[in-house]
Amino acid sequence: MRRILSSAIKILVSAALLYLALRKVNFADLIARLDLTSAAWLALAVAITFLQIFIGVLRWRIVSAECGAPLPLRQAMRYNVIGTFFNQTLPSSIGGDAVRLWLVARNGAGWRAATYSIFVDRAVGLIALAVIIVASLPWSAHLISDAYGRSALILIDFAALAGGAGFLVFGMLPWQFLKRWWATHHIHACAVIANRVIFSWKNEPAIAILSLLVHFLAVVIAWCVVQSIAAPVGFDQTFLLIPPVMLITMLPISIAGWGVREATMGLAFGYAGLVTNEGVNISLLYGAVSFVVGAFGGLVWILSAEKAAKDTEQIEAPE
Repeated sequence: MRRILSSAIKILVSAALLYLALRKVNFADLIARLDLTSAAWLALAVAITFLQIFIGVLRWRIVSAECGAPLPLRQAMRYNVIGTFFNQTLPSSIGGDAVRLWLVARNGAGWRAATYSIFVDRAVGLIALAVIIVASLPWSAHLISDAYGRSALILIDFAALAGGAGFLVFGMLPWQFLKRWWATHHIHACAVIANRVIFSWKNEPAIAILSLLVHFLAVVIAWCVVQSIAAPVGFDQTFLLIPPVMLITMLPISIAGWGVREATMGLAFGYAGLVTNEGVNISLLYGAVSFVVGAFGGLVWILSAEKAAKDTEQIEAPE
Protein backbone atom coordinates (compact mmCIF):
# COMPACT_ATOMS: atom_id res chain seq x y z
CA MET A 1 0.00 0.00 0.00
CA ARG A 2 2.84 2.38 0.88
CA ARG A 3 4.57 1.67 -2.43
CA ILE A 4 1.35 2.38 -4.37
CA LEU A 5 0.87 5.64 -2.46
CA SER A 6 4.47 6.69 -3.14
CA SER A 7 4.07 5.94 -6.86
CA ALA A 8 0.81 7.88 -6.99
CA ILE A 9 2.42 10.89 -5.33
CA LYS A 10 5.30 10.86 -7.83
CA ILE A 11 2.87 10.65 -10.73
CA LEU A 12 0.94 13.61 -9.35
CA VAL A 13 4.17 15.60 -8.84
CA SER A 14 5.25 14.95 -12.43
CA ALA A 15 1.80 15.83 -13.79
CA ALA A 16 1.51 19.02 -11.75
CA LEU A 17 4.98 20.29 -12.59
CA LEU A 18 4.60 19.39 -16.26
CA TYR A 19 1.32 21.29 -16.38
CA LEU A 20 2.89 24.38 -14.80
CA ALA A 21 5.94 24.21 -17.10
CA LEU A 22 4.06 23.46 -20.33
CA ARG A 23 1.03 25.70 -20.05
CA LYS A 24 2.76 28.54 -21.92
CA VAL A 25 4.79 26.41 -24.36
CA ASN A 26 4.02 26.97 -28.03
CA PHE A 27 4.20 23.41 -29.35
CA ALA A 28 3.39 24.49 -32.90
CA ASP A 29 6.42 26.78 -32.87
CA LEU A 30 8.63 24.06 -31.40
CA ILE A 31 7.58 21.50 -34.02
CA ALA A 32 8.04 24.07 -36.81
CA ARG A 33 11.66 24.53 -35.72
CA LEU A 34 12.47 20.83 -36.15
CA ASP A 35 13.90 19.77 -39.52
CA LEU A 36 16.53 17.41 -40.95
CA THR A 37 19.31 19.39 -39.29
CA SER A 38 17.49 19.06 -36.00
CA ALA A 39 17.22 15.30 -36.51
CA ALA A 40 20.99 15.12 -37.07
CA TRP A 41 21.71 17.04 -33.85
CA LEU A 42 19.26 14.89 -31.87
CA ALA A 43 20.76 11.70 -33.31
CA LEU A 44 24.17 12.97 -32.18
CA ALA A 45 22.70 13.60 -28.72
CA VAL A 46 21.47 9.99 -28.61
CA ALA A 47 24.92 8.72 -29.62
CA ILE A 48 26.62 10.85 -26.96
CA THR A 49 24.14 9.54 -24.39
CA PHE A 50 25.32 6.00 -25.13
CA LEU A 51 28.90 7.22 -24.72
CA GLN A 52 27.92 8.76 -21.39
CA ILE A 53 26.44 5.42 -20.30
CA PHE A 54 29.69 3.68 -21.28
CA ILE A 55 31.77 6.17 -19.26
CA GLY A 56 29.45 5.55 -16.32
CA VAL A 57 29.99 1.82 -16.77
CA LEU A 58 33.76 2.25 -16.50
CA ARG A 59 33.32 4.06 -13.18
CA TRP A 60 30.76 1.56 -11.90
CA ARG A 61 33.14 -1.34 -12.61
CA ILE A 62 35.80 0.27 -10.42
CA VAL A 63 33.29 0.80 -7.63
CA SER A 64 31.82 -2.71 -7.99
CA ALA A 65 35.25 -4.31 -7.78
CA GLU A 66 35.90 -2.49 -4.49
CA CYS A 67 32.52 -3.73 -3.24
CA GLY A 68 33.33 -7.35 -4.03
CA ALA A 69 31.04 -7.51 -7.05
CA PRO A 70 33.35 -7.39 -10.09
CA LEU A 71 31.55 -7.08 -13.42
CA PRO A 72 32.74 -7.88 -16.96
CA LEU A 73 32.62 -4.79 -19.19
CA ARG A 74 30.01 -6.19 -21.59
CA GLN A 75 27.74 -7.31 -18.78
CA ALA A 76 28.00 -3.99 -16.93
CA MET A 77 27.18 -2.09 -20.12
CA ARG A 78 24.14 -4.28 -20.72
CA TYR A 79 22.92 -3.74 -17.16
CA ASN A 80 23.33 0.04 -17.44
CA VAL A 81 21.50 0.17 -20.77
CA ILE A 82 18.66 -1.88 -19.27
CA GLY A 83 18.69 0.54 -16.33
CA THR A 84 17.98 3.45 -18.67
CA PHE A 85 14.75 1.73 -19.71
CA PHE A 86 13.54 1.33 -16.13
CA ASN A 87 14.59 4.91 -15.32
CA GLN A 88 11.95 5.92 -17.88
CA THR A 89 9.24 3.51 -16.79
CA LEU A 90 9.40 3.12 -13.01
CA PRO A 91 7.92 5.88 -10.81
CA SER A 92 11.27 7.37 -9.80
CA SER A 93 14.34 8.92 -11.37
CA ILE A 94 16.43 6.12 -9.84
CA GLY A 95 14.26 3.14 -10.79
CA GLY A 96 17.02 1.85 -13.03
CA ASP A 97 19.33 1.59 -10.02
CA ALA A 98 16.94 -0.86 -8.35
CA VAL A 99 16.91 -3.02 -11.48
CA ARG A 100 20.70 -2.90 -11.80
CA LEU A 101 20.93 -3.93 -8.16
CA TRP A 102 18.64 -6.91 -8.82
CA LEU A 103 20.62 -7.93 -11.91
CA VAL A 104 23.98 -7.78 -10.12
CA ALA A 105 22.69 -9.64 -7.06
CA ARG A 106 21.06 -12.29 -9.24
CA ASN A 107 24.34 -12.75 -11.07
CA GLY A 108 25.88 -14.17 -7.91
CA ALA A 109 27.43 -11.12 -6.28
CA GLY A 110 24.95 -11.13 -3.40
CA TRP A 111 22.50 -8.47 -2.29
CA ARG A 112 24.91 -6.66 0.03
CA ALA A 113 27.71 -6.24 -2.51
CA ALA A 114 25.22 -5.29 -5.23
CA THR A 115 23.54 -2.68 -3.02
CA TYR A 116 26.87 -1.21 -1.95
CA SER A 117 28.07 -0.93 -5.55
CA ILE A 118 24.96 0.99 -6.65
CA PHE A 119 24.83 3.23 -3.59
CA VAL A 120 28.54 4.14 -3.66
CA ASP A 121 28.46 4.76 -7.42
CA ARG A 122 25.53 7.14 -6.95
CA ALA A 123 27.28 8.90 -4.06
CA VAL A 124 30.48 9.39 -6.06
CA GLY A 125 28.52 10.84 -8.97
CA LEU A 126 26.61 13.21 -6.68
CA ILE A 127 29.81 14.44 -5.02
CA ALA A 128 31.44 15.06 -8.41
CA LEU A 129 28.39 17.01 -9.60
CA ALA A 130 28.37 19.16 -6.45
CA VAL A 131 32.08 19.89 -6.88
CA ILE A 132 31.53 20.98 -10.50
CA ILE A 133 28.75 23.37 -9.48
CA VAL A 134 30.81 24.84 -6.61
CA ALA A 135 33.82 25.32 -8.90
CA SER A 136 31.66 27.19 -11.42
CA LEU A 137 29.86 29.38 -8.85
CA PRO A 138 31.89 32.56 -9.63
CA TRP A 139 30.65 32.44 -13.22
CA SER A 140 27.16 31.19 -12.30
CA ALA A 141 26.71 34.08 -9.88
CA HIS A 142 27.59 36.48 -12.67
CA LEU A 143 25.16 34.78 -15.08
CA ILE A 144 22.25 34.59 -12.63
CA SER A 145 21.41 38.21 -11.88
CA ASP A 146 18.38 37.43 -9.71
CA ALA A 147 19.33 37.45 -6.02
CA TYR A 148 16.81 34.73 -5.11
CA GLY A 149 18.10 32.55 -7.93
CA ARG A 150 21.71 32.92 -6.77
CA SER A 151 20.76 32.18 -3.17
CA ALA A 152 18.80 29.07 -4.17
CA LEU A 153 21.69 27.80 -6.30
CA ILE A 154 24.24 28.31 -3.52
CA LEU A 155 21.97 26.75 -0.89
CA ILE A 156 21.14 23.64 -2.95
CA ASP A 157 24.70 23.05 -4.08
CA PHE A 158 26.34 23.50 -0.70
CA ALA A 159 23.69 21.26 0.86
CA ALA A 160 24.64 18.55 -1.65
CA LEU A 161 28.36 19.14 -1.09
CA ALA A 162 27.93 19.11 2.68
CA GLY A 163 25.98 15.87 2.45
CA GLY A 164 28.70 14.28 0.30
CA ALA A 165 31.48 15.52 2.58
CA GLY A 166 29.61 14.36 5.66
CA PHE A 167 29.18 10.93 4.08
CA LEU A 168 32.93 10.65 3.43
CA VAL A 169 33.83 11.90 6.92
CA PHE A 170 31.41 9.36 8.39
CA GLY A 171 33.47 6.62 6.75
CA MET A 172 36.65 7.93 8.39
CA LEU A 173 35.29 7.75 11.94
CA PRO A 174 37.11 5.01 13.91
CA TRP A 175 34.34 4.20 16.37
CA GLN A 176 33.67 0.48 16.36
CA PHE A 177 29.99 0.75 17.29
CA LEU A 178 29.34 2.34 13.87
CA LYS A 179 30.33 -0.96 12.29
CA ARG A 180 28.11 -3.02 14.59
CA TRP A 181 24.95 -0.97 15.18
CA TRP A 182 22.23 -1.95 12.71
CA ALA A 183 21.28 1.69 11.98
CA THR A 184 24.80 2.72 10.89
CA HIS A 185 26.48 -0.53 9.82
CA HIS A 186 25.69 -0.46 6.10
CA ILE A 187 25.98 3.31 5.66
CA HIS A 188 29.38 3.27 7.37
CA ALA A 189 30.53 0.37 5.20
CA CYS A 190 29.49 2.25 2.05
CA ALA A 191 31.26 5.39 3.26
CA VAL A 192 34.45 3.41 3.88
CA ILE A 193 34.28 2.00 0.35
CA ALA A 194 33.59 5.47 -1.09
CA ASN A 195 36.72 6.83 0.63
CA ARG A 196 38.73 3.91 -0.68
CA VAL A 197 37.43 4.48 -4.21
CA ILE A 198 37.91 8.25 -4.26
CA PHE A 199 41.18 8.67 -2.36
CA SER A 200 43.25 5.59 -3.18
CA TRP A 201 46.21 6.21 -5.48
CA LYS A 202 45.06 3.33 -7.67
CA ASN A 203 41.52 4.60 -8.30
CA GLU A 204 41.58 8.35 -7.70
CA PRO A 205 42.69 9.58 -11.17
CA ALA A 206 40.32 7.31 -13.07
CA ILE A 207 37.36 8.01 -10.77
CA ALA A 208 37.90 11.78 -11.00
CA ILE A 209 38.24 11.81 -14.78
CA LEU A 210 35.30 9.47 -15.39
CA SER A 211 33.00 11.29 -12.94
CA LEU A 212 33.74 14.70 -14.43
CA LEU A 213 33.38 13.33 -17.95
CA VAL A 214 29.93 11.86 -17.24
CA HIS A 215 28.62 15.27 -16.20
CA PHE A 216 30.44 17.11 -18.99
CA LEU A 217 28.77 14.81 -21.52
CA ALA A 218 25.38 15.71 -20.01
CA VAL A 219 26.17 19.33 -20.91
CA VAL A 220 27.24 18.29 -24.43
CA ILE A 221 23.96 16.39 -24.89
CA ALA A 222 22.02 19.47 -23.83
CA TRP A 223 24.13 21.58 -26.22
CA CYS A 224 23.20 19.27 -29.10
CA VAL A 225 19.56 19.79 -28.16
CA VAL A 226 20.12 23.56 -28.10
CA GLN A 227 21.58 23.37 -31.61
CA SER A 228 18.69 21.23 -32.85
CA ILE A 229 16.25 24.12 -32.38
CA ALA A 230 18.78 26.93 -32.82
CA ALA A 231 18.00 28.27 -29.35
CA PRO A 232 19.80 31.53 -28.46
CA VAL A 233 21.88 29.90 -25.72
CA GLY A 234 25.69 29.80 -25.64
CA PHE A 235 27.75 26.76 -24.65
CA ASP A 236 29.05 28.61 -21.59
CA GLN A 237 25.49 29.29 -20.45
CA THR A 238 24.56 25.65 -21.05
CA PHE A 239 27.59 24.52 -19.05
CA LEU A 240 26.62 26.70 -16.09
CA LEU A 241 22.88 25.92 -16.06
CA ILE A 242 22.66 22.20 -16.82
CA PRO A 243 24.59 20.77 -13.79
CA PRO A 244 22.35 22.47 -11.17
CA VAL A 245 19.27 21.30 -13.07
CA MET A 246 20.65 17.74 -13.16
CA LEU A 247 21.33 17.91 -9.41
CA ILE A 248 17.71 18.82 -8.65
CA THR A 249 16.39 16.28 -11.17
CA MET A 250 18.17 13.51 -9.22
CA LEU A 251 15.59 13.91 -6.44
CA PRO A 252 13.34 10.79 -6.61
CA ILE A 253 10.07 12.72 -6.49
CA SER A 254 8.78 12.22 -10.04
CA ILE A 255 8.75 9.77 -12.94
CA ALA A 256 12.12 9.82 -14.74
CA GLY A 257 12.58 13.43 -13.70
CA TRP A 258 9.68 14.57 -15.91
CA GLY A 259 8.12 17.74 -14.61
CA VAL A 260 10.94 18.46 -12.18
CA ARG A 261 13.44 18.87 -15.04
CA GLU A 262 11.11 21.08 -17.10
CA ALA A 263 10.10 23.30 -14.20
CA THR A 264 13.69 23.65 -12.97
CA MET A 265 15.08 24.31 -16.45
CA GLY A 266 12.50 26.99 -17.14
CA LEU A 267 13.18 28.59 -13.77
CA ALA A 268 16.96 28.49 -14.30
CA PHE A 269 16.67 30.09 -17.73
CA GLY A 270 14.43 32.80 -16.31
CA TYR A 271 16.87 33.58 -13.49
CA ALA A 272 19.72 33.74 -16.04
CA GLY A 273 17.87 36.31 -18.12
CA LEU A 274 17.14 33.84 -20.92
CA VAL A 275 13.78 32.96 -22.46
CA THR A 276 11.96 30.67 -20.02
CA ASN A 277 10.14 28.79 -22.78
CA GLU A 278 13.45 27.92 -24.43
CA GLY A 279 14.53 26.24 -21.22
CA VAL A 280 11.37 24.14 -21.21
CA ASN A 281 11.78 23.31 -24.93
CA ILE A 282 15.36 22.16 -24.35
CA SER A 283 14.26 20.10 -21.35
CA LEU A 284 11.50 18.39 -23.35
CA LEU A 285 13.88 17.43 -26.16
CA TYR A 286 16.50 16.34 -23.62
CA GLY A 287 13.87 14.08 -22.10
CA ALA A 288 12.96 12.79 -25.57
CA VAL A 289 16.60 11.83 -26.17
CA SER A 290 16.62 9.94 -22.86
CA PHE A 291 13.35 8.26 -23.83
CA VAL A 292 14.83 7.01 -27.13
CA VAL A 293 17.85 5.60 -25.32
CA GLY A 294 15.54 4.05 -22.73
CA ALA A 295 13.49 2.42 -25.51
CA PHE A 296 16.66 0.78 -26.80
CA GLY A 297 17.35 -0.39 -23.25
CA GLY A 298 13.86 -1.88 -23.16
CA LEU A 299 14.65 -3.88 -26.28
CA VAL A 300 17.86 -5.15 -24.67
CA TRP A 301 15.83 -6.14 -21.59
CA ILE A 302 13.20 -8.01 -23.63
CA LEU A 303 15.91 -9.99 -25.44
CA SER A 304 18.04 -10.58 -22.33
CA ALA A 305 18.60 -13.93 -20.67
CA GLU A 306 17.61 -12.39 -17.32
CA LYS A 307 14.17 -11.48 -18.65
CA ALA A 308 13.66 -15.00 -20.04
CA ALA A 309 14.77 -16.56 -16.75
CA LYS A 310 12.46 -14.28 -14.77
CA ASP A 311 9.49 -15.24 -16.95
CA THR A 312 10.34 -18.92 -16.58
CA GLU A 313 10.52 -18.62 -12.79
CA GLN A 314 7.09 -16.99 -12.73
CA ILE A 315 5.60 -19.72 -14.88
CA GLU A 316 7.12 -22.52 -12.80
CA ALA A 317 6.32 -20.93 -9.43
CA PRO A 318 3.73 -22.95 -7.48
CA GLU A 319 0.36 -21.35 -6.98
